[in-house]
Amino acid sequence: MITVNMHEAKTTLSKLVKAVVEEGEVVRIARDGKPVVELQAIYQVRDPLKQDPKLKGKILGDIMEPTDPEGWEPGPWPDPRP
Repeated sequence: MITVNMHEAKTTLSKLVKAVVEEGEVVRIARDGKPVVELQAIYQVRDPLKQDPKLKGKILGDIMEPTDPEGWEPGPWPDPRP
């Protein structure tokens, strides 16, 4: 969640809207230090092929460690029959 004061919201509105729409952030705008308005997306259309921006540049797990073929089981596959 991003909290900004009224002046900063006026000068960076397009940047804040981009954060709300593209990154799913919620932006609170404060007046005299008290939150008065909250910006959030009306709906979010998420592209399943788009990478989560919070994971950008991060490697999850040890990529150098070999996998154990005996401990690996394939996931449940959907039945191809209608």
